Amino acid sequence: MPRNRRLTAVATAVAAISVLATACTGQSGNAAADDPDKEVTLNFWHGWSAPSEAKAIEENIARFEKAHPNIKVKVTGNMTDDKINQALRAGGDKAPDVVSSFTTDSVGKFCNSGAFADLNPFLQKSGVDKAKVFPRTLLEYTQFNGNQCTLPLLNDAYGLVYNKDAFKAAGITEPPRTWSQFTEVAQKLTRSNGDSYDQLGIMPTYHGYETTPMRLAAQWSPKYFGADGKSNLAKDPGFASMLNAQKDLVAKLGGYEKLEKFRTTFGDEWSAEHPFHKGQVAMQIDGEWRPAMAKEAGVAFEIGTAPLPVPDDQIADYGKGYLSGTIMGIASGSRKQNASWELVKYMTTDTEAVVAFANAIHNVPSTLAALESPNLQVTPEFKTFLDIARHPKSNTTPAQADGGTYQLTFQDLAYAVEKGDVADVPAGLAKTDQQIDTDIAKAK
Repeated sequence: MPRNRRLTAVATAVAAISVLATACTGQSGNAAADDPDKEVTLNFWHGWSAPSEAKAIEENIARFEKAHPNIKVKVTGNMTDDKINQALRAGGDKAPDVVSSFTTDSVGKFCNSGAFADLNPFLQKSGVDKAKVFPRTLLEYTQFNGNQCTLPLLNDAYGLVYNKDAFKAAGITEPPRTWSQFTEVAQKLTRSNGDSYDQLGIMPTYHGYETTPMRLAAQWSPKYFGADGKSNLAKDPGFASMLNAQKDLVAKLGGYEKLEKFRTTFGDEWSAEHPFHKGQVAMQIDGEWRPAMAKEAGVAFEIGTAPLPVPDDQIADYGKGYLSGTIMGIASGSRKQNASWELVKYMTTDTEAVVAFANAIHNVPSTLAALESPNLQVTPEFKTFLDIARHPKSNTTPAQADGGTYQLTFQDLAYAVEKGDVADVPAGLAKTDQQIDTDIAKAK
């Protein structure tokens, strides 16, 4: 499960990646001349750190090495993007040949800077039709301007996880489908206690773990950029609608100050002390891993899952959601690119490998075949996220030359709106558009 998909890490990653362009440009042409049938050792770096996740990686690598006895893989886990970028800049035999990252928001920079090799030639040489292997949205966030410098390695879908016992106690018979229903349900589930809460329907503020502006905006099917490549936040009415809807929900659940004070009592997102596990909140915007984590934490209530609600005028699109995931690529500076491709191809396109990894760490598979595999372990709670991943209107934040910087800029505006610091939302969006366009122009 992804642990550092937080945008707070993106700015550092983007700054580090930009230094790589000089170091990597021009090397990939020679690097792909290696013989993948010769004995070779690859350095594979990834970000997973939990024992169960590390074990799942090792098991996948063992299966790969059995199928490719001439290729040995040295695995290094718990690697941040910053550490990866430092190693790529330094180069040498100890640098990674193959990299897996949680930071999909940096794909535009990975591709634009030349840090990772374009995988299109490898796909073509292997006869892999990526459009028939991977869902469309996943291909969108793994390439930039036609450069497929990464491929999807598992998938994350975001939906609503809720406490069925709390629903029953409040007389709620089904999860909300529209935003107005969502607001009503959140209010019914909220029990105030002076300046705090005995139970909060949902933590609606943008610091509430996965409740980010991008997750919510996805339900409005936003268009971040126009046909001319310019930022489109002010022109797309969905952004203003989402910001106002969230601000209204914050007000109806007690106001920003009261909610943020309550949020300071929450435990770590990845521990048994998570507020959903402890019953502090009855609903949680989260990924497919949350039900399994809640069960492992020993919650006493029954868990339900559903897609996030949609705007009232988009009820026909109910079932969609925000998609993201882990990415995998080949370092442009590697002299073992053909052998590296064998590893990337196996881990990202082999149905057995993808399904085994998905089962082990409770993530959504990243290929069309794996999504339909009979070997995929599907609980009722998990099926919801598979359906979100398959929904034709599910979407993601597009790759850009400045990586995830444009998302940070939008997020800063959203923070200001929910606090009441920005009263004129359309004007705030227009100003944000200007800043985004300036940043992207500098990054190109």
